[in-house]
Formats: sequence, C-alpha cells, structure tokens
Amino acid sequence: MKILNLYAGIGGNRKSWGTQHQITAVEYDSQIAEVYKDLYPTDQVIVGDAHQFLLDHYQEFDFIWSSPPCQSHSSFRHNIGVRFRGVKPKYPDMTLYEEIVFLEFYAKGLWVVENVNPFYGAMRNPKKIDRHLYWSNFDIPDREVKVEKLREAQIPQLQELHGVDLSKYKLANKRQILRNCVYHETGKYILEAAERARR
Repeated sequence: MKILNLYAGIGGNRKSWGTQHQITAVEYDSQIAEVYKDLYPTDQVIVGDAHQFLLDHYQEFDFIWSSPPCQSHSSFRHNIGVRFRGVKPKYPDMTLYEEIVFLEFYAKGLWVVENVNPFYGAMRNPKKIDRHLYWSNFDIPDREVKVEKLREAQIPQLQELHGVDLSKYKLANKRQILRNCVYHETGKYILEAAERARR
C-alpha cells in the first residue's frame, strides 16, 4: 500500500510495519524527522505541516494514519491546570476533529486518526485500545493491551517498550517524544486490520 504517516514523530506506530509498503512520513520538527529517517531509511520523510499536507495529498494514498497533537486534549494537562497554579487553561486544538470529519467525507482510501482519551469525553465514537482512541473508516477489532505505568516510566523503560535507543540523538525532550509514540504492536495490529479491509 501507499501509506501516509502524519505527525510521524520517531515512528512508534510504524516500527512493526515492515518494508513491503511505500511509506511517506510527515513530521514538523526537523530534529525528530532526522531520527525517523535514520530509523526508517526506506520511507520518504517530509519536514512540514502534516495538517496542510493531508489536505493537499489525501487522494494519493491507500492508507492514512494521523496522530494530531494531543496535549490540549489530555486529561493530564487538564488535571494539572485545575490542581496547580500557573498552568493556564487553553482551548483544545480542534485539528483532531477537523481531520476526522475531513477524512470521513473526502477520503476514498482507508484512514485512522489516533489521539489520547480526552478530559472532556470523546466525540464521534472512537475505538479505545489501551490509553489511545482511534477513529477509522474500517473495523478495528477489540484488542486488550495494557502498557503498565507509562505515566511514571522514564527514558530507559520507554526506550525498551518502543524498541528504540535515542542515546546518540540530541533531542530536547526525549521522554515526551517517547511518551508520544503509539505502541508498535498496536500500530501493526491496526495496519493489519486495514490490509484485511482492502481485500
């Protein structure tokens, strides 16, 4: 398949996808994109605005995976804002729902949008797998995954979980980058569901 991997980060979701697909990854942060390129040299990596890239290129792909920014939706951020002074409340970034609605009505190929379980209750009926929510236009069967104590996990535990070593890279917040990764076995599980839906 021709796959578009948006807001790709270091490619946590992509790790177990293999090399049989033609994958284009879009990541805004050039340093993080360099790590992705290093880890997945056969993928085309574009440094740019994933939201705009989706709008301009959605028709070119068989399968689209999008993981828009989750910080403004997170229950963790909301709880900190309520409990501690100095953390200002902010509007949730509605890029998430813009992309879901856009893909629902315009995409001809298969797609999935991933994000955290939000503090306000999710809209548009997602599928929950572990701590993430998934909106898609194909069936993702139920899956019981328990990634233990992720909130407390430090860089060594997160690197082990995701099967990646970031020690040679100079990145500003390695722990957050690793926490943003979708567990690679879940990424593989969802891709396999998309492959079945194409048959």
